[in-house]
Amino acid sequence: MENNVFELQYAMDTFYFLVCGALVMWMAAGFAMLEAGLVRSKNTTEILTKNVALFAISCTMYLVCGYAIMYDGGYFLSGITEVDSAAVLSDFAAREDGFQGGSIYSGASDFFFQVVFVATAMSIVSGAVAERMKLWAFLAFAVVMTAVIYPMEGGWTWGGNDVFGLYNLGDLGFSDFAGSGIVHMAGAAAALAGVLLLGARKGKYGPNGEVRAIPGANLPLATLGTFILWMGWFGFNGGSVLKLGDIANAHSVAVVFTNTNAAAAGGLIGALLLAFILFRKADLTMALNGALAGLVAITAEPSTPTPFEATLIGAVGGLIVVMSILTLDKLKIDDPVGAISVHGVVGLFGLLVVPLTNSDVSFSGQLIGAVTIFTWVFVASLVVWSIIKVVMGLRVTEEEEYEGVDLSECGMEAYPEFTASK
Repeated sequence: MENNVFELQYAMDTFYFLVCGALVMWMAAGFAMLEAGLVRSKNTTEILTKNVALFAISCTMYLVCGYAIMYDGGYFLSGITEVDSAAVLSDFAAREDGFQGGSIYSGASDFFFQVVFVATAMSIVSGAVAERMKLWAFLAFAVVMTAVIYPMEGGWTWGGNDVFGLYNLGDLGFSDFAGSGIVHMAGAAAALAGVLLLGARKGKYGPNGEVRAIPGANLPLATLGTFILWMGWFGFNGGSVLKLGDIANAHSVAVVFTNTNAAAAGGLIGALLLAFILFRKADLTMALNGALAGLVAITAEPSTPTPFEATLIGAVGGLIVVMSILTLDKLKIDDPVGAISVHGVVGLFGLLVVPLTNSDVSFSGQLIGAVTIFTWVFVASLVVWSIIKVVMGLRVTEEEEYEGVDLSECGMEAYPEFTASK
């Protein structure tokens, strides 16, 4: 009977990991649709190619070495396709806590859940550098980001490794439940480094510093992408509970789902209201980014706030993202989709607000963790982007940018005009 209990827990926790991982994988479609909707039509094919290719590269590079780096050697390449049932049962039968204890799941399910997080971090970069970066330069960076840069900082946080042997973030009281900093701020830091070297799109800023709006081509697609991301986030945060097979953790999963949804709603409302106050119009793109900002803000700790507190955290995230987008534009940091603001600025906010609802976490630990993550990813990315710039160049030509990178980089248009044929 006892063995049957452990087998049931193993099956439930493994299946839960896989389902949540599949939901997070679906976020790749959300990023693709969001970014395709917010760029101009002449750049749609290229941004879609980036998104589908970066997912494949992320999965492959994390398989090759990323997982082992992040978890200090790990066990993936040595027998993950096999399982010793007797050894698993013997190990957990010796524990006194039994079904009420920690997670028990297949190592393969753990890898699958982790690898889709890597792809999410890389997806953040693609939108920020859209419409003027060479496709192959971006994909070259994706190799390094997902093989080394992300796994290193992931190892210092979720992996429990010391930061270059100097200090341990866990010992300092750092906590990031599902990745406001580890995934989202890290992706934004890499994006910021690329954008600073790349420069703004032609025509984005006038000679006197005025900001010129460059509307996206397909707002229905952008809205669809936001809803897909919203849905996928339930797997992102919910799966990070790491267990389903007992009453306490099942309840925690339900709380996380509820708070995730509440924060997204609060973020959208906050951004929509502030945009209306500032522009006297209901700005759809700000509302969409507000929902995403609410999701990013709650990701650092969705299990301890009340639903009302989660709504307020999301709402503040929505307010922050509107002001951040406007501020970056004034600084002439051109981010076509607002990724740096949504994932970076609000990701930092999400980390710093954790101690308000989780007394086990220290503000100083959160701050040190945030600085560590940002500094490593930004500096390492800046070095890699600089090398790529010297070796193959980062930016397409002015003529290619004017005509659209769909033709120059992919040789096809997403929305070809009607042509007659005999």
